[in-house]
Amino acid sequence: MGRFFRIKLRLRRFLRRHSWVATIVRSFTIFSVAFGGAFGFISGALSQQSGYDPNVFAIGVSFLFALACLWIVTLGIRLRLMRRRLRTIAMHNEAMADRNWELQEAEQRASTLFEAQDDLIVLRDLDGLITYANDAYCELAQIPRGELIGSTANLKVLEQGDTALESNGTRVYDQKIEGPLGPRWIAWREGLVRTDAGAPAEMQSVGRDVTDRTESERALAEARDQADAANRAKSRFLAMASHEIRTPLNGIIGMSGLLMDTQLTPEQTTYVKAVKTSGDALLALIEELLDYSKIEAGKIDLEHRAFALSGLIEDITELLAPRAQAKGIEIAAYVDERLPMQVTGDAARLRQVLLNLAGNAIKFTATGGVALIVEPGIWPNEISFLVRDTGIGIAPEAQQRIFREFEQADDRIARSYGGTGLGLSISDRIVKRMGGRISLASTPGAGSTFEVSIPLTAADTAEANGFTAPDLAGQSIMLVAPHSIEASLISRRLQRWGAQTCIVSDANVAEALLPERSWHTVLIDHTLGTPAIETFANAARIHATHRIVMVTPATRQDLSASETTMLTGYLVKPLRASSLAARLTASPEIAAPSLVMPSPAMPSLAIETVTESAPTAPAAAPPGLSILVAEDNEINALLMRSLLARLGHTVVITTNGEQAMESWLSATSAGTPYDLVLMDIQMPRLNGIETTKQIRAHEAGGLASRSGRRTPILALTANTLVEDRYACFEAGMDGFLIKPLDREKLEEALAGLAAARHIAA
Repeated sequence: MGRFFRIKLRLRRFLRRHSWVATIVRSFTIFSVAFGGAFGFISGALSQQSGYDPNVFAIGVSFLFALACLWIVTLGIRLRLMRRRLRTIAMHNEAMADRNWELQEAEQRASTLFEAQDDLIVLRDLDGLITYANDAYCELAQIPRGELIGSTANLKVLEQGDTALESNGTRVYDQKIEGPLGPRWIAWREGLVRTDAGAPAEMQSVGRDVTDRTESERALAEARDQADAANRAKSRFLAMASHEIRTPLNGIIGMSGLLMDTQLTPEQTTYVKAVKTSGDALLALIEELLDYSKIEAGKIDLEHRAFALSGLIEDITELLAPRAQAKGIEIAAYVDERLPMQVTGDAARLRQVLLNLAGNAIKFTATGGVALIVEPGIWPNEISFLVRDTGIGIAPEAQQRIFREFEQADDRIARSYGGTGLGLSISDRIVKRMGGRISLASTPGAGSTFEVSIPLTAADTAEANGFTAPDLAGQSIMLVAPHSIEASLISRRLQRWGAQTCIVSDANVAEALLPERSWHTVLIDHTLGTPAIETFANAARIHATHRIVMVTPATRQDLSASETTMLTGYLVKPLRASSLAARLTASPEIAAPSLVMPSPAMPSLAIETVTESAPTAPAAAPPGLSILVAEDNEINALLMRSLLARLGHTVVITTNGEQAMESWLSATSAGTPYDLVLMDIQMPRLNGIETTKQIRAHEAGGLASRSGRRTPILALTANTLVEDRYACFEAGMDGFLIKPLDREKLEEALAGLAAARHIAA
């Protein structure tokens, strides 16, 4: 069947190709049938032996006529079917023609699009021969399309970029191509495509001119490098400027401090204090500029160490208390007891931010006071620090502006209160660097509240709390004090401890309330005056177990002997929570020591010792240290000699590193080594870093002191950058003292060294 179909198909194809053969065969067949039938019919009719019968003849003719009619009908039906098929074929041909026209139009559009593209398009076969190239490629290659087709021509590459391979197999790379208008950067994308189903795949390369983008990127990279270089140069300049300013400033502040220790007239004392205050203000300005430079250059590094939250806050309030009390205002702190005692974070940066905010609050507050409140934040592990004051407030339009660099609320405030406008900007950047936020709520004339919210996790330490909160449930405590910030915070803390508190601002009213109940403690503010305190304390002796007066460091010595005999203790403002707890839980039988006539017979449990942890001046270093000072500045050398001589130490001054090295070698070889070397960093001939390295090298080689210990070396540096400190430690130094020198820190360092030498001896 299949063979017959193939023969038939081939025959039809042959007849379609040679239609004249089919016409001849059909004409011959019709003529033969018609002639044969007519001839046979006539011959039979005219023959003598035909036996002609008209009836039979009529029947035959009728039969032939019927056959002819049937054939004609059959031909008509076939023609009709053929016409229908022809119409269908015509419609199909018309649709095919339309589709072909659309395809031709699409091909023309695609070809026009390819030609009009600015991108370079080129197709190559597997042998690398070009099969297609658009006008953009021909223009860049400067070769006609006719010459490119079938060739292996390539563009001249001046520089090859990096190559990347995408997941779909497309290769991406950049090339710098030489063109008629100069070098151009082309970004290529190459991949295999198949243009015909029966043809092999070809490599299609599409290139886009990215010269502008590449040049912009390179310009941005160069600008970034220049900006980094400028930042480094600025940091070096600030470091150098800081060193050059700190060096004479060290002499100004140090010498003014020494001068204040001498016998001066009141007028001279005023002038010296003015000099020292100006020097301190200049030092604060330098610190702000350096901090701003570090933050702007991205060189601020945060520590993650455990620290006591309550201790940090109370240290800040005690540090700022003299400034607040000098203006006649209060400063107090409250740390919510729901917070962990130990948290992990950067205590130094947090201290810097809070000192700035609280210092500003004191500066802009004339009446009332400043409160530093610490409580849980709105998010887990978040702590909110609120600095609230009753100062002049900030206008709404200035509340956002003050966080920008060198901005203040208005020019009038800048003229009245001074300042550079950097403090809040630095604080804002530090808080954001710590992952927190800072916000402000203020009403002009009513005060301001700065809220700093920082994530601080509880420290994983086994260190015990600084104190145990007393259980004051059911106990009544009266606070006799003006309605002030500190009184309200003390009342809030006592209520957290379970006490029932009552704040009374008038001593007479408080005395009238004494008989109403049995009081566990009465707290009396010394601002009420000595007569009122004596009268109330005498009346409270039979009604209150504890009778405690609250004083400032300046008024502590003003307590009279009669007052102390009627009181069971005193507390120094601002109050520490541990001091308050210790005083409330102390035995009421222990009387307060007399502040006017101290007696050695007094009990050893002095109230100040039990309740106060206020910072005291460190003890003077034991005399007898032999100290080598390497300092090239004559004024600073004189300052160091004077300070150390007053502390009872023997001082040898050298003006450069070579002299310091020779002096150290001579002393060590003679068996009288120095107990300490104070080494300036920037000195002529041989700087402090190289001098220290040489000393450590000699010690490592066997030249050491009689005790076998290496000589302690402390850096005297005006450079405060972190990298400068690292350089000191890497050179072998044991610590550093920053100029201008802090006398207390110097005394602490010398006292510790003397104690260590005494123990070693």
